[in-house]
Amino acid sequence: MNKSINAAVYEKHGNPADVLQIESRPWPVPAADEAVVKMRAAPINPADLNQIEGKYPVRPELPATPGFEGAGVVVELGAEVKSLTTGALVILPHNIGTWRDAVAVKAEELVVVPDGIEPVQAAMLKINPLTAWRLLHDYVDLQKGDWLIQNAANSAAGRDVIQIAHELAYKTVNIVRRAELIDELRAEGGDIVLIDGESLREDVKNATRGASIRLGLNSVGGDSALRLANCLVPGGTLVSFGAMSLQPLKIPTGLLIFKDLRFRGIWINKWYDNATPSERMEAFRPLFEMARRGLLKTRVEKAYPLSEVKAAVAHAAQSKRSGKIILEFE
Repeated sequence: MNKSINAAVYEKHGNPADVLQIESRPWPVPAADEAVVKMRAAPINPADLNQIEGKYPVRPELPATPGFEGAGVVVELGAEVKSLTTGALVILPHNIGTWRDAVAVKAEELVVVPDGIEPVQAAMLKINPLTAWRLLHDYVDLQKGDWLIQNAANSAAGRDVIQIAHELAYKTVNIVRRAELIDELRAEGGDIVLIDGESLREDVKNATRGASIRLGLNSVGGDSALRLANCLVPGGTLVSFGAMSLQPLKIPTGLLIFKDLRFRGIWINKWYDNATPSERMEAFRPLFEMARRGLLKTRVEKAYPLSEVKAAVAHAAQSKRSGKIILEFE
């Protein structure tokens, strides 16, 4: 086995392509309660780039290795570990930095992935699909045939919402900014796909024949979030989980007084940290089942080796991608 590994490291905050370096490290040695995981795949998420830039609420001590998400194979067990076997594919926790060849992790923090799921897909189940599942379950009690509306529907999380809602027989209104996305998202299961704009409320009303929409999912903020809120029925709930426009939520008082809307937010890392291991497994079970059946698939635009991490983060920072940029390991 290699006596050393490579890891992506940044010593100061800044533009990811400028501040990231690849460094050689000793092969990890597991403590009694740890397992060594050889990485197979790790996606590059907006939160990863934000953390390297110093714009994320959690700042690790520097120098640090980025990577909130990833999957790998258990290759070594600490003396006291009974819950795992070598060769198991596992999902890693979000606080260890996954952009490295191998890492020692507390065994109890690893989630074992069932057979039949590709490592690349397993690596991307923990943030976006888990967020989508919680968005559809924790805020409004939806029944089959109920409607919800979301902006940035072509994002990874937006596509997960479409796929999971479709499986649960909820109906989705999906708001995008580019016409070429309409057919694509309809093919993935989106019931209605509309272009964002000033007439959104009327467009939604016409397309849904005036359906009652109680749940809105916002990852953009600014005017887009306000247009979403205007599409909700009185007593409806708008849940925010991103701010792609970097604009705050400006809520007219009338929406609170006359429509009594509820405004909520979710940060999946916080939910994950507060959940018990059995609650986590409970959340992963339906996602694993959907992934195994090919119903939950995250699109990948390009995979890079760790040695090309600078090119990978530069690519991930571009808009108008058709899928995720990932790091794949030997």
